[in-house]
Amino acid sequence: PNQVTGANILYLVSSALPYFAVRMAELARRAGALVVLNQNGVAYPGWYGPGWEQANRPLRRLLHLADYVVYQSHFCRQAADKFLGPREGAFEILHNPVDTGIFKPDPQQAARHDGAVNLLLAGSHQSYYRVRVAVEALQLVLRAFPRARLIVAGRCCWERDEEQALARIKRLVGESGLGNQVDFIGPYAQSRAPAMFNRAQVLLHTKYNDPCPRLVVEGMACGLPVVYSATGGVPELVGAEAGKGVAGPLDWEQDHSPDPRALAAALVEVVSHLDRYGRAARKRAVENFDVRPWLERHRQIFAQLLES
Repeated sequence: PNQVTGANILYLVSSALPYFAVRMAELARRAGALVVLNQNGVAYPGWYGPGWEQANRPLRRLLHLADYVVYQSHFCRQAADKFLGPREGAFEILHNPVDTGIFKPDPQQAARHDGAVNLLLAGSHQSYYRVRVAVEALQLVLRAFPRARLIVAGRCCWERDEEQALARIKRLVGESGLGNQVDFIGPYAQSRAPAMFNRAQVLLHTKYNDPCPRLVVEGMACGLPVVYSATGGVPELVGAEAGKGVAGPLDWEQDHSPDPRALAAALVEVVSHLDRYGRAARKRAVENFDVRPWLERHRQIFAQLLES
């Protein structure tokens, strides 16, 4: 249980560090407490841009100071090895989990779709290409599935003025003649996420080199197969049967958007065999990413560290 005073383990998540996290970890160690780091992605030139070295400094210090490191994916470890330096201490890979009792298929929602094909693009869209390629892929998918629609959920935040960013992508939608096929539903609360996933039949994830996105396993737990950029840690999550990836190079110097034609082909394949892919997605989420084994493994790690 979390305790404000008298704690013997400090657990830090690299992508949600508190202020002065390094100092906090140093003081914890000095007081006899153990430090466990949950390591997500790192800053690198192609994604972060100028200043990536400075952004990595606290991560590097914490990675090598921690008594134990949980990498969120094999890709997270690969990136950390390259930009933070290989770790000599104990570690393991634990992918982000999902509560499969909360995130689950809703048969009543599924019955309301009545043959429509809703493609969901969700998350914080920090790059224009993420939404652009989804819109371009939708144009092509409509040739095979005229009732296909794209739902864009989350913030469009690739520009400082989010209203300006939203206006830009809406212009593209209008110029593409897709005004009636694309819905922008804006930011969503986590409590509403299961219902949002259940509005759709396929999760479209276009981000390049995403380290270990929780929304992918949340969508899979709701029975959504995933069509995605097969880069970063996402292939580890989806596997061979819960969706279809579009190959991309490993590049730390620039991001690569997935080819809309390849995305469309993958979407047509998945939608054509939706029941099979959907069952595989739910099965994989339950068997590999349920939160209960993840919590139990953390309990074991903490107990082993305290005993040693």
